[in-house]
Amino acid sequence: MGGGGSVAAAGGGGGLLDIYAMAWEHLRPGSSPVDWCEGNYLISSNIAEFVNTFSNVLFILLPPILIMLFKEYGRFVTPGIHVIWVLLIVVGLSSMYFHATLSLIGQLLDELAILWVFMAAFSLFYPKKYYPKFVKNDRKTFSWFMLISAVAATFLSWWKPIVNAFVLMGMSVPTMLMLYRELQRVRDERVYRLGIRSTTVWAVAVFCWVNDRIFCEAWSAINFPYLHGFWHIFIFIAAYTVLVLFAYFYVESELPQRQPLLKYWPKNEFEFGIPFISIRNPDSKDWQIYCSLYMQDYYDHKLINRRN
Repeated sequence: MGGGGSVAAAGGGGGLLDIYAMAWEHLRPGSSPVDWCEGNYLISSNIAEFVNTFSNVLFILLPPILIMLFKEYGRFVTPGIHVIWVLLIVVGLSSMYFHATLSLIGQLLDELAILWVFMAAFSLFYPKKYYPKFVKNDRKTFSWFMLISAVAATFLSWWKPIVNAFVLMGMSVPTMLMLYRELQRVRDERVYRLGIRSTTVWAVAVFCWVNDRIFCEAWSAINFPYLHGFWHIFIFIAAYTVLVLFAYFYVESELPQRQPLLKYWPKNEFEFGIPFISIRNPDSKDWQIYCSLYMQDYYDHKLINRRN
């Protein structure tokens, strides 16, 4: 009995050690089957792909500004917009970890963060006219469908990690097709021009990704194996501007009484600034509350100027 218990304990301990060993193997630097064109540990002995790591900086720096700019949108349309901006930060941090270590865990975190950005954006802004019939034109049902799909895809991503990047790239194609269709009906010229710029930047980003992945030898021959770093920069610009556009389309089609308006920060006349959506006609009660919370200083300053 005692000997059997010892054997069982040893077996259990061995199983636990196997789990630890597998986890460590996935955390080990270089355990990912994916290796991009940039040479490893050439600039820093601690960072595998230096340029690919730090080219994610926009994912970290810009979302806090977008959270500030979309404060009005989050209050009068949907606070879910802020979830997307936070997820973009997670994408940036995950991508930095992956390219710094080239570990399998880093790869999966990077790809899963992108997957959840897609699913969150679809849940919030996917046009109802493209819904599958079983959803019955109900956004809440569609959001649950997206959540279940995201959870299922999260588990499946561990099965064949090597194909994840290609699947995610494929998801961007129908997104851009929807954008094209939405732009055909838009009346605001500023929105249309932003759509054209977003599509162009997306195409440049895909060019960088494909060339770095498939034609690495050719780019290395001219000492420029850094296209994946440029992919990070261009895809962030394309991604957040497309999100801004679909945030506009959502209000225009489902909440037209809110009267969305595309603006740019820091100067509205400069169309190469940071785009965001302003709400011209929020509910009167909500608008009064918003003004009392966020605009009192403005009105006080205006009153002082009038007295002077």
